[in-house]
Amino acid sequence: MKKVATIAIALLLGVAIIASCGSSNAVEDEGTKEITEDSGLITVGFSQLGAESDWRSANTISMQSSFVPEEGYSLIYKNGQQKQTNQITAIRTFIQQEVDYIVLAPVTESGWDSVLSEARDAGIPVILVDRRVDVADKSLYSCWVGSDFELEGKKMAAWIDSYTKSINMAPSDVHIVNIQGTIGSTAQIGRSRGLANAAREHGWDLMAEVSGEFTETKGYEVMAALLERFDNINIVYCENDNEAIGAIDALEEAGKKVGSDIRNGEIMVVSFDGVNKEALDYAKEGKISCIAECNPLHGPRVKALVDALVKGETPDKFNYVDEKLFSSNEKVTEVLVDGVTYKVQDIGN
Repeated sequence: MKKVATIAIALLLGVAIIASCGSSNAVEDEGTKEITEDSGLITVGFSQLGAESDWRSANTISMQSSFVPEEGYSLIYKNGQQKQTNQITAIRTFIQQEVDYIVLAPVTESGWDSVLSEARDAGIPVILVDRRVDVADKSLYSCWVGSDFELEGKKMAAWIDSYTKSINMAPSDVHIVNIQGTIGSTAQIGRSRGLANAAREHGWDLMAEVSGEFTETKGYEVMAALLERFDNINIVYCENDNEAIGAIDALEEAGKKVGSDIRNGEIMVVSFDGVNKEALDYAKEGKISCIAECNPLHGPRVKALVDALVKGETPDKFNYVDEKLFSSNEKVTEVLVDGVTYKVQDIGN
């Protein structure tokens, strides 16, 4: 099992490296290829919210690698640059181009009713990937594939609970700050909720929740500001790996020791995703005490859903990805969430 997990991590790293370096097979951002009547290809318009993190880049590469002519598809890719207005414009462009399917990774949950209604009126099915949308009429999209972000948060909170209990730390001595993701995104909502509910349940001191926008730069800025506000932080809950890297830089520049020995003055950092190589190296070293995996390789899953729709089948409305916890800390080997036991994968070696 350990060998399989190691291979899985290596595959994720490979995609992350490709994403960070660019890909010779990547579809042009502006989607300039003409759609012809006799191409014989099924045309998919993909509106990606942006490229704010290594996870997002890996997700884009996975989508681009799946919808290729060899598989009978032509992909038109649009980068929303973290702006919903750009994504709405992209969807309307796809409608004008008469694509066969639209895949949307929405930057936030709200504000999609009108444009998705336009897609439905045009007879174009919409598949959501990664994040969800908050619409009154759920028939505006065919299906969704992605992670259970609140479960990710619950698993991380359970790991923190198990760890602090293993070192006999009183709940009132647990002082947490949350560097949140992009406010209003499904990942932010779920991961923040998982922590906030656990803090209330266990009696932890959740001192602050501030958005780091899922970026390393903002994670650094937020952490530096939090250190000026509080002198008793012992756990930093970062809602993705890029924020964690930035936070660690700020902590170390401030002379703080990053690690899991929080009873003796170290500051623990936990994060989500498990794609960034530097973050995984930090996890092996113990600088990041635990990472909740968020698998970015949705391309094959989304393609399978589109394949089903092409055949006239009705796929499940919600399609979840199985994910793990990674840590080099040996004190917690498994966590229990809602009656289900989840193993913690040791990546220390």
